[in-house]
Formats: sequence, C-alpha cells, structure tokens
Amino acid sequence: MFSNEDLKCLDPEYFAIITTDAYDVTIMSRNTGHYWYLHNPEYPEQGTVIIFHKHKASHPYHQHGRANTLRQAVRSIRGHDRWQMNGRKW
Repeated sequence: MFSNEDLKCLDPEYFAIITTDAYDVTIMSRNTGHYWYLHNPEYPEQGTVIIFHKHKASHPYHQHGRANTLRQAVRSIRGHDRWQMNGRKW
C-alpha cells in the first residue's frame, strides 16, 4: 500500500501524475512521454511494486520490472528515461 509519504517522491515537474491511490499510481514521464503504471498488491509481501510500461497511450502495458518501494520504482523509471534519451542501442 502506498502512503502519502511514499507519494511525495512523484515530482510533478518530472511526471504528469494521471492518478494515484493506495495501491496504484499512473504517471507519464514528461521527458520521454512514456506511461508508467505502478501497482502494489502487497502480495507476496508488503512493499512489492510491479512496474508496467508503455510507449504511447494507445499501446498496451507490458511488465517492466519490480521494485521494493515506490521511490525505488521512480529511480528505475528515471534510469530508463536516461537510457532512452541517450540513444538506446537496438
């Protein structure tokens, strides 16, 4: 479950915050335009965050990874943005 303290790591200058609640966060990176859906099912253990990603609003989400905290998930997204903007290698 995401607390109000957890949600403070979502910088509104970096992310367009689409929706947040106790278990789900949907954001868009202002740098890449990519969408991120972060889900905390508290299963199998409390603190697990599943990271889903898509490149455009019309695309379906795919699982991108997992994190232990929302802050860790945000660091992962920022790292992905850096990789994306620095000319990813195919």
